[in-house]
Amino acid sequence: MNYDAILILGGGVREGGELPDYMKCRFDLALTRQSGEPIVPMSARTIHRPTILDSFGRLIAEVAGARYLIDHGIRPERIFCENTAFDTIGTVYYSRVQITDPLGWRRLLIITSQFHMPRTEAIFRWICSLDAPVPYHLEFAASPNVGLSEAALVARIAREQASLRTVEQLRRRLTSMRALAEWLFTQHKAYTAVREPPAPHTDDLLDTY
Repeated sequence: MNYDAILILGGGVREGGELPDYMKCRFDLALTRQSGEPIVPMSARTIHRPTILDSFGRLIAEVAGARYLIDHGIRPERIFCENTAFDTIGTVYYSRVQITDPLGWRRLLIITSQFHMPRTEAIFRWICSLDAPVPYHLEFAASPNVGLSEAALVARIAREQASLRTVEQLRRRLTSMRALAEWLFTQHKAYTAVREPPAPHTDDLLDTY
């Protein structure tokens, strides 16, 4: 195996658990790069869309990605689902706390879409450097932005650039896992005890979630 695990960033599920085309590209890239490693579909859901439930009333979330992997020949016992996070910072925090640290996985391939990669890489390098007794070795691979309109990409890239500036500010301020956890659960709007409704988005931007 080339890696201890392959991690695939979540980024959108549609009605019925269907993955949008740009998400399928992430999983297709993982399928071409895998050589027997565990594969981790990441993220519970986005806060920018209503929760999608299956016919039994259960959260579909990024388990849709697990189903896509199984449909393409990956054995279920190779799939480790991170089903807690609502955003990229939470995804990296929970994947480290719940999966990679306990299992001792340090050589990771991280996959997301091109439009999402700069912020993803910045967050992984920040959080995986905090209080890590054994260094992480991270590799990144970007899948194409298939299925998104030019207007949607322009809107999302502008939002990603603004969010990346926020990440850089947080990285300088939150320099331990304890500091990150305290901030996440007391100040991050997706994880605090009192949660505000998500800010409204244009249809173009919403197409990227």
